[in-house]
Amino acid sequence: MSIVNFVSSLSISLLGVLTLLTFGSNAQQTWPNNQQVAISLSYDDALNSQLDNALPALNQRGLKASFYVVPLADAFKIRLNEWRDLAAQGHELGNHSLFHACLQHKPGREWVDPGNALDNKTVKSMVNEITVASTLLSALDGQTVHTLTPPCFDQEVADGNYVNAVKNLFIGVKGTEDPNFAALIAPSNLSSDEIIAFIEQQPANIRLVNVLFHGIGGDHLVTSTAEHTKFLDYLVAHKERYWVATYRDIMLAQQAVKN
Repeated sequence: MSIVNFVSSLSISLLGVLTLLTFGSNAQQTWPNNQQVAISLSYDDALNSQLDNALPALNQRGLKASFYVVPLADAFKIRLNEWRDLAAQGHELGNHSLFHACLQHKPGREWVDPGNALDNKTVKSMVNEITVASTLLSALDGQTVHTLTPPCFDQEVADGNYVNAVKNLFIGVKGTEDPNFAALIAPSNLSSDEIIAFIEQQPANIRLVNVLFHGIGGDHLVTSTAEHTKFLDYLVAHKERYWVATYRDIMLAQQAVKN
């Protein structure tokens, strides 16, 4: 996967990830109702603002999204029933690992707890953590099929690549090495106009765009509720072109075409 970082002179904090999937010039991937592009809306880390602001905005517009939760997060533990209800409403609970472990040695990673750093973990320990997280998700949503977003998109641990060891447990893993994937990691304060422009400027062979958010109107890596709402309204206004669905449903649709 090729990643391009656009870092502003004022801030290097990351607001979101826009991921593209190309099917090649000869592919004939189709989406429901012949929409041209699938849009996967993702919300990472299990944050209060996602339940308070993102979820109502999505439901008001009939849009479905994927929420990549961390069971260790306070907002997950305290509001467990609300996450269960979110899944019952047709949204996806995605695996974001058990403890949100990331590599500590990378620049800007002072926030990573040494006790939870991938640098000090093994493939076996991460396989166990990912498996427990999936078991918990299944207990909440009753689903046997999930997708994974590795925290920080890091894959390496002390003795190898843990994502390679767990990828067959999921129908889709965001950020895995694939020549057909590209990602844009944007700086803070990304506007709805910038997201829309990014989507609209993609070539015709781009059939899937993933828009990854964190906080909506609060918490960290914040997208304002106003800009978030404007973007959702744009998707609704162009529903003849865009199929907005959970990443799990998009991957199931892609699998059905391959089969």
